[in-house]
Amino acid sequence: MTLVNFILQNLSANSLLYFVSSLVALFYFWKGSKKSAIRMPPGPPPLPIIGNLNVVDLKNPHQSLMELSETYGDVFTVHFGPKKMVVLAGYETVKDALVNHADDFGERANIPIFHRLTGGNGIAFSHGESWKIMRRFTLSTLRDFGMGKKTVEARILDELHPLIEYFDSHKGKPFDTKVILNSAVSNVICSILFGERFEYQDPTFLTLLKLLNENAKLLGTPLVLLYNFYPYLGFLLGAQKKVIRNVDQQTDFLQGFIKEHRKEFNANSITGFIDAYLLKQEQESKNSSTYFHNENLLYSTLDLFAAGTETTSTTLRWALLLMMKYPEIQRCVQKEIDAVIRPGQVPKVEDRKNMPYTDAVVHEIQRFTNIIPMSVSRATSTDVHFRGYCIPKGIEVIPLLTSVLYDKSQWETPYKFNPSHFLDANGKFLRKDAFIPFAAGRRVCVGESLAKMELFLFFTGLLQRFTFQPPPGLMESDLDLTPDVGFLLHPSHHTVCAVVRA
Repeated sequence: MTLVNFILQNLSANSLLYFVSSLVALFYFWKGSKKSAIRMPPGPPPLPIIGNLNVVDLKNPHQSLMELSETYGDVFTVHFGPKKMVVLAGYETVKDALVNHADDFGERANIPIFHRLTGGNGIAFSHGESWKIMRRFTLSTLRDFGMGKKTVEARILDELHPLIEYFDSHKGKPFDTKVILNSAVSNVICSILFGERFEYQDPTFLTLLKLLNENAKLLGTPLVLLYNFYPYLGFLLGAQKKVIRNVDQQTDFLQGFIKEHRKEFNANSITGFIDAYLLKQEQESKNSSTYFHNENLLYSTLDLFAAGTETTSTTLRWALLLMMKYPEIQRCVQKEIDAVIRPGQVPKVEDRKNMPYTDAVVHEIQRFTNIIPMSVSRATSTDVHFRGYCIPKGIEVIPLLTSVLYDKSQWETPYKFNPSHFLDANGKFLRKDAFIPFAAGRRVCVGESLAKMELFLFFTGLLQRFTFQPPPGLMESDLDLTPDVGFLLHPSHHTVCAVVRA
């Protein structure tokens, strides 16, 4: 349904009059805001009101932007409605901006739906000094609780056992991995946040995961995107209301956890991120301008819970689907596992250096599935002179990760699942600079080292125990790799058969 059809079918006469007058006002604002003196990057000519929405598929905006980059180059301007944005495409351009000009492109864009949800608090969507302090504290605290160390490895392996038991319980029959992988991955970050894990059938835990999963899908739908482009017309679109209700429910649950931790707080027994934050609040109690307030605690916890659950579990779901799709690759991984890990032993992070093929497959899964294709938008912190153009301060910038992970100059077969992208001629693991699924620069994902450890250990542990096959009646060629629409690119609904290996 086009935007015009949607409007005509859903508005009353009075609402339509209000809508049209609002659009006229927006058009004159857009027209008056053009700065002819600034040499902005080129782009498709915008139409009044809708900008370039006539050439962008809101169900797959990253694909539309990839096509536009072929015409307008690696730095171009696109108008999403009245909102002007700059797109960076290709490895060299994205790296130049995010790494070589890290400060210039280091701000987070003011995205209406996320500002409405968090009020600028937390880590992911905060700005300025608050962001710097929260990020620094979060990184330090995550390291204190073992991120990248043996202590977190132990937490992951503790979660691997019940995960294998769950897979085993299906006796080789088809089942959906979505909820169980969400639960297992989420329990790792929960153990760091709350100092404890949840049982897989815990109703509160399942509700939190359900709300999180719904929002991961809703935030990438066309109507929510339209809300971001026309926030003042949100009362007409209404799509954001479900997202807001879900986050309100999540924060209610988290407030309960925080209240419980505050009640039982013991400065000599810090069990997780929340306790560490409460200790910091106590230390800053006399600082009237502190950033360690309750809103930052709530939304930092929510950011970590969401990011530490959805991205890794989604990647693991893709991993098992790809192993079913490419059984010869699965067999090669299992052959290497059997050669390196002794029978009866669980995988360890230190095994990775002796498992170049498995390491290459995990990296290729992340590259090929491209689950955050447009990253999360940045904003310029000042007027930036970049590659012959002047990009004004505060403009939204899209680092198009799809264009990096599928860059033809960096990958031999970018649109093919090919672990050889990460192997040299001698079969040794090959690091690639263009592998940046966690983004780069100042806003690189704070949980990158945790996610890498989880992906290797969960993936290796599951393939050590099981061979993954399509459900009866389906061939490998029948398995669909078309992603579902959402903020993340999830695999379409599918089931797996986890057959215990001899």
